[in-house]
Amino acid sequence: MPGCTLIEDAPLEAHNTLRVRARSAWLAELADIGALPHLLDLPALRGLPLLALGTGSNVLFTADWPGLIVQLRNSGIEPMGEASGNVILRVGAGESWDALVRWTLAHELVGLENLILIPGTVGAAPIQNIGAYGVEVARSILSVEAWDRAHECFIELPAADCAFGYRDSCFRRAPARWIITAVRFKLARSGALHLDYADIREELARMRIEQPRAVHVAEAVLRLRTRKLPDPALIGNAGSFFKNPQVDAACAATLRAREPGLPQWPQVDGSVKLSAAWMIEAIGYKGLREGDAGISERHALVLVNHGLASGAQLWALAVRVRDAVRTRFGVLLEAEPRVLP
Repeated sequence: MPGCTLIEDAPLEAHNTLRVRARSAWLAELADIGALPHLLDLPALRGLPLLALGTGSNVLFTADWPGLIVQLRNSGIEPMGEASGNVILRVGAGESWDALVRWTLAHELVGLENLILIPGTVGAAPIQNIGAYGVEVARSILSVEAWDRAHECFIELPAADCAFGYRDSCFRRAPARWIITAVRFKLARSGALHLDYADIREELARMRIEQPRAVHVAEAVLRLRTRKLPDPALIGNAGSFFKNPQVDAACAATLRAREPGLPQWPQVDGSVKLSAAWMIEAIGYKGLREGDAGISERHALVLVNHGLASGAQLWALAVRVRDAVRTRFGVLLEAEPRVLP
């Protein structure tokens, strides 16, 4: 099929950043989005479980995948127009996320600088509404283009219809329905920078930057991430494995009295976000290792594969961490990556 490579019984170690050894019944690499409906209509693939996958930086394979994995290879950043100081970009789902951020910085656009160095593709970004250092991607998304399997058609969803939340979206809630093909962004030529995160201000001070621009914020974030997080190119990991949990005000008050050092961040809806990393460190699990499955010594939220850990072994360690946190704090941690199958 033109624009598509289809592989049977495909190895997945190179297709997930945790470097888990697993296989997929079928793997399709798709450069031509127009071929997608024809691919899904192939008799051998009809009715199989479907997984749309970017670089695999937000998944954990605990076993072989019994169906079809689709990887979109359509890249490209296309300016679509400008109005009232905002630039509209249409970006292919297969474009590297970090490459997009660096492109916007080179073109002096504001909005994505806090999200530099996040691994993965542009198509994966809306699924979990990626965020870092006080900024979520949803604030810059105008719309998302996708193949809707329920209605068998291409569709464009305005950001308001994507149900974005903390590491959440309609795409994450119904992963079998959607294959994101492109994302449209609205970015400013100038605007307020997001400097509320204390670490950014401290890093800018170390850089001796008094009047920061977007490029300076990006450099500060790059330095912070490089210092704090292990490089997936050097050791298998999927970044932060657990979400920061949100609890009601009463629960937060109880924990504040019992654990005064636990960082808490009040939210606009009245809930309170807690630091999962602090809780994992408090139970002594930072740097823990069981065989080749471990918790990073650099950051307590990062699950790492020291070599040959299976997905099942990594998930067993994650469950152990989750249960220990719940026992001490009465709070249930939720995994950020999608745990498969």
